[in-house]
Formats: sequence, structure tokens, C-alpha cells
Amino acid sequence: MTAATISVEQVPSPPSKLLTLAEGPRALGELAAFYALRPIMNFLPRGDGHGVLVLPGFMASDASTGPLRSLLADLGYDVAGWDLGRNVRITNARVAAISSRMVEHYKRTGGKISIVGWSLGGLLAREIAKQHPEMVRQVISLGSPIKSDRRHTSVAKLFEALNGKVTQPQRSGRFNDIDTPPPVPSTSVYTRTDGVVGWRGSLQPEGPQRENVEVVASHCGLGVNPLVMLVVADRLAQQADKWKPFAAKGIGKLLFPQRTTH
Repeated sequence: MTAATISVEQVPSPPSKLLTLAEGPRALGELAAFYALRPIMNFLPRGDGHGVLVLPGFMASDASTGPLRSLLADLGYDVAGWDLGRNVRITNARVAAISSRMVEHYKRTGGKISIVGWSLGGLLAREIAKQHPEMVRQVISLGSPIKSDRRHTSVAKLFEALNGKVTQPQRSGRFNDIDTPPPVPSTSVYTRTDGVVGWRGSLQPEGPQRENVEVVASHCGLGVNPLVMLVVADRLAQQADKWKPFAAKGIGKLLFPQRTTH
């Protein structure tokens, strides 16, 4: 079997150390590009005002998603951060707090909400959507480790040192079907040059109303990468109950990789 035909399910490995070491400089470049192109981003597809909840990645807080939330607010969405400090330990109390935050935003905005989660935040977004599918319009995850095998990530040991090999929710019988997509439209944005989560660990199985969208980015820059902003804005701007897979248009076809996930 050649490398080109190896199934994505057979390679549970973290990114190379070189990619991990390059995360910082690359993310800073993406942040600079975000602010340089920020005025142009106001011309991205505008929203219908529905609620959007944004969840940060592992060890991060709402500060990390500030630029993304600001952009989405300017595009017409009712945006909320998770308001729960740093995303470090996954406990039953923390999961209940995220769920309550989602329900609160749903009730306040008067309709189904979209959830955007970066890295670990995306995994949590998908699990919360499984609990309350009637309240969730769609889930968009950015470089999220959505496979149960943690060998896909370079921070598995740190995560387990803080949460244990089996997290508290798992001991309570929850979060044991991470590989199963939520029963709502879902988009997993991934990059093959991710230095934290091996890209295969961010792929969800093909199926109705679910997709994997590849971008050129670092892991730590996904929340500000201009191409990711284009994808997120495009996905959120879709009419409710009229979800279609992402399709780059015009010059965008040259900016997004056109290849299979094998």
C-alpha cells in the first residue's frame, strides 16, 4: 500500500516537531494579515443576525477569539464568547456551564444558534450540539481534534496531565462517541500544516450535511487566518435549513487546496 492510498483512519500520529516549532512565527504572520485585510473583510457575506457562540481552544480564553468575534459582530451576527476563563480542564461542571451558556444564548436570541469552536473548543461545540441539536443551527470547528485517539495531537500528554487519560465526563458516560459527528450541519476546517493537531485527526467522515474544508494555515493562526474568515463567513451566511457544502468561488479557487483527504 502506497502513502497515497493509506486511509485517514490508519495514521494516528501527531504533527512533525518542525511544524510545532514553526507555529509561533506563522501565527504572528496570520495575525498581521488579519489586521492588514480587516477593512476588506467587511465585504464578506453578511449574516441574518442569528446567534453565534464562539469557544476557545485548549489553554486559551475569550481573548484569543476576540478578533473573530469582532468580525462576526460587524457582519451582523449576535455573537457571544463562552465567558468561562481559560479552557483547561474538562469537568462535568465545565461542560454543564458551556451547555448553560449555549441555552442562554439560544433563548436570548430567539432562534437556533451556530457554534464556532477553535481546537478543543470545536470538539466541545460538537458534543454540546449532540446534547441540544434542537437549539443548534450548525457547528464549525477549526483545527479540532475530533477523533477519540489523542495520538493525533502534540499536546496529548499535557492534556492528560491536567484531565487524566479518561476525563470526568467520560467517566460519567459522556463524550465516548467523539468520532461520531453531531446531528446538525457541521464543517471541520483543517490544515495539513497544523503543528498541534495532526490534520487527519480533524477529519470527519463523509456524509449528508457535513464537510471537511482544507486551508493553508497554522494551528495557532486558525482563528485569525483570512482564508478561515472567508470560510466561516460563508458558512454562517447560509439560510437556515438550506445548508450546502463550501465551494470556493472566483479567485478563491486558487487560494484553497483542491485535493482529496487521503
